[in-house]
Amino acid sequence: MNARTDAELLTPPRHKLSAHHLSNAHLDALEEETIFILREVAAAFERPTLLFSGGKDSLVMLRCAEKAFGVGRIPYPLLMIDTGHNFHEVTDFRDARAKELGAELIVRSVEDSMARGSVRLAHPGESRNVHQSVTLLEAIEEFRFDALIGGARRDEEKARAKERIFSHRDSFGQWQPKAQRPELWTLFNTRLQPGEHFRVFPISNWTELDVWQYIDRENIALPSLYYAHQRAVVERKGLLVPVTELTPARDDEPVQQRTVRFRTVGDITCTCPVESDAATAADIVIETLAADVSERGATRMDDKTSDASMEKRKKDGYF
Repeated sequence: MNARTDAELLTPPRHKLSAHHLSNAHLDALEEETIFILREVAAAFERPTLLFSGGKDSLVMLRCAEKAFGVGRIPYPLLMIDTGHNFHEVTDFRDARAKELGAELIVRSVEDSMARGSVRLAHPGESRNVHQSVTLLEAIEEFRFDALIGGARRDEEKARAKERIFSHRDSFGQWQPKAQRPELWTLFNTRLQPGEHFRVFPISNWTELDVWQYIDRENIALPSLYYAHQRAVVERKGLLVPVTELTPARDDEPVQQRTVRFRTVGDITCTCPVESDAATAADIVIETLAADVSERGATRMDDKTSDASMEKRKKDGYF
């Protein structure tokens, strides 16, 4: 074999792609996989639904669904389980986006489950986030959904990393991690017994960085909470807790005005912002590259205790 000359070693190959091209190629592959899964759900199930919170992950999925089927042609309704403690910026955005796409939006509330007596809080200040599973299972029974599409990613939390893309749930809505079905060569076993259903995660192979790169590339509009803004917060257990009627400052906690943004949006009682000056998706891409704490680890109070572990909650029917 002939040795390459110094000039040849210093000259980049003609087929070498730019970093921007490589990034787009990676996002194209993820988008293609997500669209394939969304279409597979439409073909394999009779009564699927797409969980839509108005958050960034569900908005990415909705963009892929828009590309898969077209505006006004998404073949399944959108479903939101509302704790009654959501940020109004998010619920307002959710309603506007669903209307813009011409999609059917179904909202079911934890407060309605409380009125029926199927959800009982230990005390009035308890977070309702964990109780969403009850309302979700009630919605599944009401509409007889056989597949629920969600925006969970494997990099969010270790229990989610264990789950398949097509996650089988028994007639009680429970997840059995040791009885998952194999998924070789993107072949999915979608057979169900009466009363069972699937939870489907089309963006399982995306990371938080992928999501923000895609939002930047596609120019996806998001609720304003995702970008830098001034907010009253207190420091508590290593987190910045927003000061609201639901999460007031304690007597010994000084209230500070900080420039923050939310990495994830959810129930006000358990969702915390992070300090940030990022005002655009491109800014957040750069910030995410340097992050050394997971999205949930940095922002969720309800993931800090073992009795509320994600794996236990998923086994009980949580999404």
